[in-house]
Amino acid sequence: MGMPVSIHLRGHAVDGEVARTAVGEAYGILREMDSVFSTYRDDSDVVRLGRGEVELSQCSALVEESLRIGQQAEVLTCGAFTTMLPTGAGDLAFDPTGLVKGWAVDLASRPLHALDGVSFCVNAGGDILIGAHADVPTEGPDAIAWRVGIENPRDARQIASTLRLTRGAVATSGTAARGAHLYDPVARELVGRPGSVTVTGPTLLWADIWATALFVGGDATRDAFAARATGYVWTAH
Repeated sequence: MGMPVSIHLRGHAVDGEVARTAVGEAYGILREMDSVFSTYRDDSDVVRLGRGEVELSQCSALVEESLRIGQQAEVLTCGAFTTMLPTGAGDLAFDPTGLVKGWAVDLASRPLHALDGVSFCVNAGGDILIGAHADVPTEGPDAIAWRVGIENPRDARQIASTLRLTRGAVATSGTAARGAHLYDPVARELVGRPGSVTVTGPTLLWADIWATALFVGGDATRDAFAARATGYVWTAH
């Protein structure tokens, strides 16, 4: 997926062998998602589909699922999120990049949730998923909290805000790192204004989708978020 992904574990009694197995399984899921969706690999399902070498039915079932998620996201965000993105040729093509990262991390976290007494943090290119075994409390002296810093989009040397989480996802979308790369499907143009939007909530999939939609969208998208994104919170920087 063209980004670093790190997995961090914390707990009072992390079993080394069991932990290594779970982390290996998590990276295995990430590698599978990369083989299906990477736009950097000539042999990925998405790239081969875009070249017309295979039909949708010949791809991994994950591709059809990503299409369904993208369609759902487009409706929920009032059109501010799309999986039809500009190509170098000036047209639009199916590209689920905007949802795959968060989705891949959510899927990869499943074996980590099974680690007794362990809390984990997965960092995928700056977007974060924090989780823990069901027996790890969310509050009190035995809770394991993580501090997540949100970068100031106008000065990378500064932290704009800090979150304390025992569970949850944090996704940020903006132009600070990659410039005008986020596409506004309503205006049909790339958005280049400064700033960023951070969304926190239960899953990284939907935190990432909403962060992108809120950055490029307008009042209708913000109203949709307030009405539909139960359990999620957003802030602008």
